[in-house]
Amino acid sequence: MIDQVQIRVSSGRGGNGAVSGRREKFVPHGGPDGGDGGDGGDIYARCDRNVNTLLSFRYKRIYKAGNGSGGSGRKKHGRRGGDVEFVIPPGTEVWDDGAGSRIADLTAHGERVLIVQGGRGGRGNSRFASSTNQFPLLAEEGDPGRELRLRLELKLLADVGIIGAPNAGKSSLLTAVSAARPKVADYPFTTLEPVLGVIEYENDGFVMVDIPGLIEGAHAGAGLGDEFLRHIERTRILVHVIDGNGPDPVEDYFRIRDELRLFDESLTAKPEIIAFNKLDIPGVDDAFELCRDELAGTAASVRSISAAGRIGLDELLYDVAEALSTAREEAQAEEGEVGQAAVTQEATVGEVPVLRPAPTDRRPKVRQTAPDRYEVIHRAATRFAGMVDLNNWGARVQFYDQLRRQGVIAALERAGITPGDTYVVGKHELEWE
Repeated sequence: MIDQVQIRVSSGRGGNGAVSGRREKFVPHGGPDGGDGGDGGDIYARCDRNVNTLLSFRYKRIYKAGNGSGGSGRKKHGRRGGDVEFVIPPGTEVWDDGAGSRIADLTAHGERVLIVQGGRGGRGNSRFASSTNQFPLLAEEGDPGRELRLRLELKLLADVGIIGAPNAGKSSLLTAVSAARPKVADYPFTTLEPVLGVIEYENDGFVMVDIPGLIEGAHAGAGLGDEFLRHIERTRILVHVIDGNGPDPVEDYFRIRDELRLFDESLTAKPEIIAFNKLDIPGVDDAFELCRDELAGTAASVRSISAAGRIGLDELLYDVAEALSTAREEAQAEEGEVGQAAVTQEATVGEVPVLRPAPTDRRPKVRQTAPDRYEVIHRAATRFAGMVDLNNWGARVQFYDQLRRQGVIAALERAGITPGDTYVVGKHELEWE
């Protein structure tokens, strides 16, 4: 089962604004008419119930949105870059692998989240016309797109998780109560990946997931390791299957409980029903009577069953249905008005959650990189620098005026720049005079 993958996504770059002027016969004072660049394309994630695994990402791991095109004369705006969408199954978490933070958690069919926003298109020179500057020679460079390395984690959406030691009979139980057909054999680790089964019980239905066998040290990678423990996190209740024919069923039970606690302590707080299995084997019923009181102290109920012999399953399913009903009611009360998608820094545009970056200080900053060299850190100034023609004296004068208006000149003076020093704005190096 492919339940965790890494992919790389890149939003589109914004198109550059245009520097253009209308010079046309019989049109006096045509003025500037440079159009804006188009915005870069966005990257979206969409949840689709028809997708069950992350297998498709094994073959395609890079997603790149289209770049916006540049503006042109006659105030023609550039075309917006094309958006790109990747589809994930319900229960998938999207993580920023570099920052280690969760971006989104999609659980409902049709949910769609903006993961990376495209770069903003640059403004054309027609945007900067004023009474004192009737023909601007400046336009803005489009913002670059963003690239993220994402980690997608699928946590199966199931109501009931079946846990236990290897060869305890978990797969046999799922086979006995549902139409699922996991591999069943008389040796440990027969089940190598989670298996889902749907149970119909008294006009109600719920989903059970068979988790591969856990052994001591599983949280640290022993056996099949903690690879599948994450699938337990979304279950509402647990059915803990114990091998009643084992040498010490009680010790096996508490060993598995310790592994859950070491992986995630909240797992031990889930309602738990113990299924003491293999009642069809002689002597197991006596072992059950000896162990029942010790086991009952931690579980909601303790049942003796035989998955292979179909003994005690009705009573077990009754307990599961009752515990699940209670867990659902408690979950609904806690959720209240909370929506399905848990998205950080969420703002709504229509029906699509949008991830917005944290507010930043927009004041210009200056960094001294050498005794006679200074670097300007200011996005607005850099956007103008990307498009200015410093060989045009008029454009050079207007560019300096923009730096003054934006506070860049004052910031350089505060940094101690002196005549003859060099300051860098974007791709340009200029001499302070």
